[in-house]
Amino acid sequence: MKLLITGAAGFIGFHLCKSLLEEQYQILGLDNLNEYYDKNLKTNRLKILKSYNNFEFEKVDISKREEITTPFNNFKPNKVINLAAQAGVRYSLKNPYAYIDSNIVGFINIIELCCQNDVSGFIYASSSSVYGSNKKLPFSENDNTNNPISLYAASKKSNELIAHSYSYSYGLHTTGLRFFTVYGPWGRPDMAYYIFTKKILNEEPIIVFNNGNMKRDFTFIDDIILGTKAAIKKNYKCEIFNLGNNKIEKIMNIIEIIEKETKRDAIIKFLPMQLGDVEETFSNINKSTKMLDFLPKVSINEGIPKFIKWYKSYYK
Repeated sequence: MKLLITGAAGFIGFHLCKSLLEEQYQILGLDNLNEYYDKNLKTNRLKILKSYNNFEFEKVDISKREEITTPFNNFKPNKVINLAAQAGVRYSLKNPYAYIDSNIVGFINIIELCCQNDVSGFIYASSSSVYGSNKKLPFSENDNTNNPISLYAASKKSNELIAHSYSYSYGLHTTGLRFFTVYGPWGRPDMAYYIFTKKILNEEPIIVFNNGNMKRDFTFIDDIILGTKAAIKKNYKCEIFNLGNNKIEKIMNIIEIIEKETKRDAIIKFLPMQLGDVEETFSNINKSTKMLDFLPKVSINEGIPKFIKWYKSYYK
């Protein structure tokens, strides 16, 4: 089977490509290699992927239709996995146009090409951020998601609505995956656990928002990849799934694990809640367990040490 994966040099995209390449899928990876975070991390991920004979790569920007049409048409994918997006809640306050270009214009370009090329399945990344400041926990796919509190969340909600319309207007099979705080080796340097590890190792102060009262459903990358692969294989007509660890963790617990693993004490500066952020996320995965056989296995007590081991090795 031929798969086209956007955001192939990104954190989740890299791990997904690597896992599928080992299963002998033929993959075309697309990425614009932007400089939102350390570009070297992206190029080093790509070096690993390019070592596989069944991997091709094109540096393109999905928001530019003229750049992606030719590689898409030439490759003729059976299914498409859209992971390319401008990530980050806080950055949307500084550069809103990046989110419109990548997450909305880019999304419509990819899904339209899927229709034009009779692609059998379109699987795309959504986000737990679509739940906004929903007070009902854990978050269920049936909950109201009409009140996003950040542009990033609004862009992801728009993806779900566009996918729904394409499924029912054109018969395109679409599956949206609401990822919950994904972490692990080769992760994104703008994520809290990554920043905490770097600064604690360097004996620098860390900033903790909401005075340390943040809670998140941390989901290890290996579990996310298993859930995503299941979605690719099942290829439902029009569904949305939570992919989370189904366990809520205090941010201070994450810091304690990092302190233990690095054998260093964190120097903490507490600040109030940031605009666009939510206090807690918590996934209900009953639907994902039933329809994707999704059962996350890695706890933060196992996952954070795995990340720190990779971090020390990568940065020597």
